[in-house]
Order: sequence, then C-alpha cells, then structure tokens
Amino acid sequence: MTKTGTTSKMLKESIEASDLGSDASFNMQTASKEKVIKVLVASHKDYPMPDDPIYVPIQVGAAGKESIKGFIRDDSGDNISGKNDRYCELTGLYYGWKNLECDYLGLMQYRRRFTLSGEEALSIFKEADIIVPKKRRYFIESLYSHYANTLEKGHLDIAKQVVSEKYPSYIPYLDDVYSRTWGYMFNMFIMDKERMDRYCEWLFTILEECERRIDISTLSAFDKRLFGRVSEVIFNAWVLKEWDEGAVIREVPVMSTEKVNWLKKGSAFLMAKFFHKKYDKSF
Repeated sequence: MTKTGTTSKMLKESIEASDLGSDASFNMQTASKEKVIKVLVASHKDYPMPDDPIYVPIQVGAAGKESIKGFIRDDSGDNISGKNDRYCELTGLYYGWKNLECDYLGLMQYRRRFTLSGEEALSIFKEADIIVPKKRRYFIESLYSHYANTLEKGHLDIAKQVVSEKYPSYIPYLDDVYSRTWGYMFNMFIMDKERMDRYCEWLFTILEECERRIDISTLSAFDKRLFGRVSEVIFNAWVLKEWDEGAVIREVPVMSTEKVNWLKKGSAFLMAKFFHKKYDKSF
C-alpha cells in the first residue's frame, strides 16, 4: 500500500472510531469491529436495574404472565421459559444463547450483581477470557458435601453419571470440583459468545438428561429448582477445563442488593452439616 493509501485508511479509521453510539447494550467500535456486551439480569418481578447499558433485564418464567416494563422476556423465539420453576435463571441464559446477537454474553441475578461498567468489562477482556464472581468459600465443607448436607446428593451423583457418558473428558475436572471447598457460584459469568455457545450446549445437554432421570413429581417448589443449583456446581468443572486449556479467568466482586442475614444463613449451614437438617427455603 502506498503512503497516501495508508494515510487515507488511517484517517477513515480515525473518523469511524470517533463516531460511537450505544443502544440496549454497550458498543465499542474499533477500526474493524464493534464489540457488544449483553449481561442478562434475570428477574421474575419488577426491580430496580443497573443503569449501564450492558445490563439487559430479562423477565424469567415469563410464559403466561404480563410483561414487566423495560424487560425483555424469556418466552419468545427458541426458549424454555416453561421450565423456570426447575431451571431458575437458566431460562434467561437459554434465551440469550438462542436468540441474542452479541460479542460477549453474561448472566447475573437481580439480587446478586456484578458492578462492572461496559468500559471496565471490555478492559478486562483485553487480558482475560471469562469473568466470574469472587470465589465463595465453604471452609469446612466441599462443594459436594455441602450440597449433600443441605439438599440431595443424588442430584450431583446423577449429574456425574451423565457427564461420564456424554463428556467423559470432564470427569477428572468434576472430581476435582466436587472435592473443593470453594467455587464460582450463583450462575454468574461473562464470556465471548462463541465460548458461551459451547458452554450452553454442554450445560443444557447435561441438564436435559438429568431431567429425564430425576423424578420431580413429588418435590416441593423449593426442591424442584434443583437443575439451577446443579448447574452452579458443574459450571466450575467446565471453567476448570477451560483454564487448563489456556483460558484466562478473572474474578470480580459481587454486590448483594438486599441485606443478607448471615446469622440465619450460618445457623442453617451448621444445622445442615451437624444435624442433617436439609434446606427448605432460601436464606
């Protein structure tokens, strides 16, 4: 390319870079590509939402219900909105996976949030591949024993059996995760869409098979939400394998929008561990 041609190209790129805009997501235009981040904020009710445009409120379990103003719904296009009573916020993730176009896709809940701005997230993605919440530590419990004491360990046993049949290369990572005393919890993460596509294909294949093997007909409304809980644990195995294959993981703080009663939460934790009293509600 001649010097004149190079100068013209640089001038064109400079003009394009100065003409930035934003819509329902955060856009950053480079010389060759516009980066779009969409972080779904799952909620079943009207609730104050973050101001930054990367955050997209999504009404989960929307099927058959009136719309919440300012929220997208999880029951259009390819969706599993009708499974929200079992899959929790994952019906929002499924909707985003199947229906949204973006460069980076993420998920969080209305009560637990990342505090990143779009600019901060893009800055992180210059060096990292996956954004996750800070580790939650259980100290005297492994992820497996904590689940077994508070809920029903058979759910994780069945999940492992399904993984061994469909994705056997993940078993060493799942064994490692089950024995850990910490994890990246809450179904919160942001990553590039191609990587998210791979994660969702893996996750929903496993959960759908688990659903075929677990009888939920006699379970309470609280216990039926097991597939959303199982996913919190097995996500860590998927992330561990990504890390082992070279992905860079970045932990960021999480904010709770509602006061946490740590005394009640801690008491329930100890009652489950030492007196085998299962959880029957969220704390």
